[in-house]
Amino acid sequence: MDAMNRYYLALQGQFEKIRQTQWEKIDQAAQWLGESLSNDGWLYAFGTGHSHLLAEEIFYRAGNPARATPILDPALMLHENAIEATYKEREEGYGKQLLALYPIKRGDVLIVASNSGRNAVPIEIALEGRERGLRVISISNLAQSTAWPSRHSSGKRLFEVADLSIDNCGVNGDSCIEVAGLPGKIGPTTTSTGALIVNAIIVQGLEYALQKGRVPEIYISSNTNGDDHNDRLLQKYKSQIRHL
Repeated sequence: MDAMNRYYLALQGQFEKIRQTQWEKIDQAAQWLGESLSNDGWLYAFGTGHSHLLAEEIFYRAGNPARATPILDPALMLHENAIEATYKEREEGYGKQLLALYPIKRGDVLIVASNSGRNAVPIEIALEGRERGLRVISISNLAQSTAWPSRHSSGKRLFEVADLSIDNCGVNGDSCIEVAGLPGKIGPTTTSTGALIVNAIIVQGLEYALQKGRVPEIYISSNTNGDDHNDRLLQKYKSQIRHL
């Protein structure tokens, strides 16, 4: 079987494993989100390296909550200095400084994504979020996270410090298929599985907010008829969301 079909089957298998083993946790996260949104709370999300894509996934997107803010820092992303970002995410103390830039409050929901779950900054973000009364949900790859030691002084990994830990059901090293002639595996999966988890939390959370009698504010595609609708939300929240 060729590489792309083996990759498809591997990814499909991880999706199904998430459905079979993590769905109750995803539902719990959605209940927390529905409760937060129904009480004028916020959804925050954070990740370093490629995991920052899951933070951006929640933000300013058709069908997603207007009260959703990514925690983004160029020093921890890949578009300016990818090599430096690898070392920055290991720097203890930086996560606390970063979280202080956002107007988080008790009862908000925070998703922290880290495939390895071993670097200091995501762990610190989760610890500080819990200390400040947020409900913290981690998304990590337990096969990898349990195979390697923490880089945080607590000795704990991300899944050990969150209120709720969700496994993306990936494999150690993320990439999942072997091709003869290459020195390592190819086909990373955790962006796809992470997006499934994040969006499942969001869609179910929005439905739970409705069930609580609150119609949550969402964006509509600006490439359909959403401009006027979205403009009202943007004017309302521009002063509260640093990335708008």
